[in-house]
Amino acid sequence: MDSQKNVPSKPAVKKITRQTAPRLRIIPLGGMEEVGRNMTVFEYDKDIVILDMGIQFPEEDMPGIDYIIPSISYLKGKEKNIRAVIFSHGHLDHIGAAPLLLPKLGFPPVVGRDLTIAMIKKRMEDFEKNSAKRLDIIKIGSVNDRFNFGKFRVGFFNVEHSIVDAVGVIINTPQGTIIHPGDWTMEKNPASGQTLTYHHLSELPRPKILMLESLGATNTSTKSVSEKEMYANLEKLISEARGKVIIGTFASQIKRISHLLEYAKQIGKKVALDGYSMKINVEIARELGYIKDVKETIIPVNSIGKYPDEKIIVICTGAQGEGNAVLSRIVSDDHKFIKIRKNDTIIFSSSVIPGNERTIQRLKDNLYRKCDNVVHNDIMDVHASGHCNSESIKEIIKQIRPDFFLPVYANHYILKEAAKLAGSAGLPEKNIFVLDNGSIIEFHGKEAKVLSKKVDTGYVFVDGLGIGDVGEVVLRDRQALSQDGMFVIITVVDRQLGKVKGSPDIISRGFVYLRESKELLKEVRRKVVAIVDKAANSDGTINPDYVKEEIRNQIGEFLFVKTERRPMVLPVIIEV
Repeated sequence: MDSQKNVPSKPAVKKITRQTAPRLRIIPLGGMEEVGRNMTVFEYDKDIVILDMGIQFPEEDMPGIDYIIPSISYLKGKEKNIRAVIFSHGHLDHIGAAPLLLPKLGFPPVVGRDLTIAMIKKRMEDFEKNSAKRLDIIKIGSVNDRFNFGKFRVGFFNVEHSIVDAVGVIINTPQGTIIHPGDWTMEKNPASGQTLTYHHLSELPRPKILMLESLGATNTSTKSVSEKEMYANLEKLISEARGKVIIGTFASQIKRISHLLEYAKQIGKKVALDGYSMKINVEIARELGYIKDVKETIIPVNSIGKYPDEKIIVICTGAQGEGNAVLSRIVSDDHKFIKIRKNDTIIFSSSVIPGNERTIQRLKDNLYRKCDNVVHNDIMDVHASGHCNSESIKEIIKQIRPDFFLPVYANHYILKEAAKLAGSAGLPEKNIFVLDNGSIIEFHGKEAKVLSKKVDTGYVFVDGLGIGDVGEVVLRDRQALSQDGMFVIITVVDRQLGKVKGSPDIISRGFVYLRESKELLKEVRRKVVAIVDKAANSDGTINPDYVKEEIRNQIGEFLFVKTERRPMVLPVIIEV
């Protein structure tokens, strides 16, 4: 199949030479300094193709933030030049921002495989009902499909990853061929029996630019858990369990969930799925035929009490320790239908997302207190990662033999380690580029150059229904409140006399407990009265703004002297 999408071209007004030919630009808007927020712009002449629109989950110093999306300020005014947005696979760090960014960019054509497109459509509908109908969808029916998007010619190749329908992308331009696997791993012993290699990509037109997801660059372990080993271990645990089995995993692990459902059917056990995303993803996969008919095997979670514990398997979300996710509610006894017993078996069939280490450790501690059989990868191989290791990175570079190497999709230090691996695989140092978010790299024939200027890639925070309305100032306020709390002083002032009426009211949140700090509060009230008296003009009038500033400064300093803490002091002046 060879699909064509053409953009009208203007007649040439002068002869194109090597010096005047357009340059290929690659501009990462996210994914180069963190795990997540993956989005890359490819620009040639006036044509633009985008790969992925992902979210990044908040860090510990971002209180109240739901997630972060890429900034698209560089694309403002260029919306009509966007020929397509290609999605490599359905994980949220690659599709999560699509419902927010696609409308802002005028709904450019969306390219992806079946499950990826179905997940984008569902996420669109969750954000705004009927918005998925506005999508201009181009489905990848086969890796042999080819599409023309302006001057870009786009092809695909198979990759191994931890979600169904992941695909690698080939972008051909007159100035080079970009090879981008998205997220990938190199499975030595796949359950399918078919080992993927990438030698065929070495035959693509030069210069070849390999943009390689490098999250595993620091993983030097020679041991690699195969799918066969993982499935064998899971089956052994399930068949030998004396109580119910609770498996925490990612909702996107469709292939793994499908295997567990089929195995449960074979041995006569029932499976309860729990977690909104888990149920939705399984339903989508069933509609697409990725999960076979296991209707009699799946039971509602509120029906597990009708069966003996040893006949029950629960597959749920929450293995990352998310506060409201299923596994956290189970361990805190907040789940209506699932209670942990000592002889149950709890399995963490997932990896640790960077940044979640402490949260997951607390979850494990609490589970170990309630259950004698908690299993994770430190004990038994019950999870196969969808990401590469250092040896795989060197191997794929040797198979593809690129001219240029750009490590992507990881923290800066990991990208630097991937660059070292590329050097050890034979690539010259001058052809290896470690970019930042917002870097602009230009390719012109056999030459590549990173421009001195960068595009804006500042954080766009999503908090509830607000998108981008929480900026650095608001975030700093939240950080201050989380560290030292808030101290509100409400003062009623006689407008005519310029004197305080009554005693100032004080509200403390996260600073001191009022009932145990009576002496401190008395001193604060006396100082507030003195500040107002001193600020009054000769005719008894006051300047409320000046008085508030004086209270904020003087009381702030006083509280620091007394407590060595700096709460946010909020003075309120009420004139009567």
